[in-house]
Amino acid sequence: MASSYLTGIFGGSPINPLQQHMEKVHACVEELIPYIEAVISRDFAVQEHQYESIAQLEREADDIKNALRMQIPNRMFMPIPRSDLLDVLRIQDKIAGKAKDVAGLMLGRRMEMPEVIAEDFLLFVKRNVDCCTQACTAINELDELVGTGFVKGVVDLVEDMVGRIDDIEHDTDQMQIEIRAKLYSAEKDLNPVDIMFLYKIIDLTGDLADGAERVGNRLQLMLGQ
Repeated sequence: MASSYLTGIFGGSPINPLQQHMEKVHACVEELIPYIEAVISRDFAVQEHQYESIAQLEREADDIKNALRMQIPNRMFMPIPRSDLLDVLRIQDKIAGKAKDVAGLMLGRRMEMPEVIAEDFLLFVKRNVDCCTQACTAINELDELVGTGFVKGVVDLVEDMVGRIDDIEHDTDQMQIEIRAKLYSAEKDLNPVDIMFLYKIIDLTGDLADGAERVGNRLQLMLGQ
């Protein structure tokens, strides 16, 4: 990443680069939708292209993460504890890593999506993306919270956003159960090794929403809830 880009992000408060990091993480996760669409349609060229997009966004998120860690040494005074900011950063970073893991594993093994779960799995991916979108929206309110001194109206707004993250994450849990059940019912018609890796992909994808929920939980702790 060019130094001018990072210079534009790191102008003062570490909250802005934390938000920029989550925006990059969100963009990385969003790329899984066209990626999975390419897997389902068995368009390997598009799949490879989308993987490179995911990997590039994950690298850019890493650059922001590393620069942010350097920006907030222990001695720096901030309205939010350094440890809390670094915890959120760590959780956000894992979300991008999971997205890259999903894409990389499927690409490396040339995995195909069985028709019995293809449509449901795509919807599952989209709902996980929804959860990350909501977490990104909540993080983007953090500077407003700090700027207003954590006034009740803004705190209530963020609390409502965090509640919606929990609701969406619950949806993904239910979808994951249903997909696993459908895959189980079709196991006799599929390669056993492929089945093992499909379950792994389902779990990794569900980790996206789990990570978004953890971002929301950390925000609640910051608010003193």
